[in-house]
Amino acid sequence: MSELWDLPPAWCWTPIQHRHARALRREQAPAERELWQQLRAKRFDGFKFRRQQPLGRYIVDFVCLAQRLILELDGGQHADAADYDTIRDAWLQQQGFRVRRFWNNQWSAQREAVLEAIWTALHSPPSPQPLPREGGGA
Repeated sequence: MSELWDLPPAWCWTPIQHRHARALRREQAPAERELWQQLRAKRFDGFKFRRQQPLGRYIVDFVCLAQRLILELDGGQHADAADYDTIRDAWLQQQGFRVRRFWNNQWSAQREAVLEAIWTALHSPPSPQPLPREGGGA
């Protein structure tokens, strides 16, 4: 599987998003940088993760494409962005991804619990998403 090249057109990104994602990789928050050290280079149980990956109009913190799992580390600014995050997560879930969110301070205080939650999510099969029906009937 060639991963990114198999993504549907709705997941394509623009050059502006690509530049923004690269900037986010350079300017990672300390918690993101620490988690990335655990996930990068297939260090986490052999699963391949990408960081600051554009998906559609969004850029996700970390994604394991093979398991359809997105990990988000949220800082305090997300407390004011709950509506945006709900819409964003709903779109990502419609695309077949599972989204797991953790607070930065949760990572700092309960690192082992966060890593265990990630491990559990990776080893849980993605729930099948029913295909939308045209016309809404059976």
